Amino acid sequence: MTREEQIKFCEKCEFRKFDAKQGIICSLTEKPATFVDRCGFFKEDITVLQNKTESKKTYDINGSKVRLSKEMYEKLKMEQNYGKAIISGLIVGILGAFLWGLITVTTYFQIGYMAIAIGAGVGFTVRKFGNGIQISFGVIGAVISFFSVVLGNFLSQIGFIALQYDVDYWEVFQWVDFPIFNQIMKETFNLIDIIFYAIAISEGYAFAFKKIKN
Repeated sequence: MTREEQIKFCEKCEFRKFDAKQGIICSLTEKPATFVDRCGFFKEDITVLQNKTESKKTYDINGSKVRLSKEMYEKLKMEQNYGKAIISGLIVGILGAFLWGLITVTTYFQIGYMAIAIGAGVGFTVRKFGNGIQISFGVIGAVISFFSVVLGNFLSQIGFIALQYDVDYWEVFQWVDFPIFNQIMKETFNLIDIIFYAIAISEGYAFAFKKIKN
């Protein structure tokens, strides 16, 4: 039995599931069909019979052409999770910012490429845990990426101040308020930062959701 013939069975089965990378798979095995004649798990979905005349559209999902029914497309939207996207993105972004600050202070050199890595990490994490297909997830990825690279840059400067005055890292936070924060960021900001920030934000946006086009 060919893959196309297997899909005809799967499209009518109650256990069908759509995966952006593999297409239609079985929700029980999380894999594409492998049966030769007939699937032992097959259970006919009556809603498919009711919507038998429903037309399908061809969508471009991250460069792959996939035919989806309106039902499948709406199911993908239902699987989106804003809460997981935001929480997971923030965790990765904050961890990346602390790592950037630690590496910078340890090496006495601010590595701008870390901002790019943070943007990519946040974007991929938001997409993985958020299952987003709408641009709102891209906005989430972009905002978290911007916050994270600013935090990473700030933590780096805090580390340098702590070393310069030979005080504990956390002691510096006791006297840093918003005006001082602004002053630190202005004095240490340069043109190359704008480039790295822009790339990080664009990556956070681009990688944060599956792009689906008609």
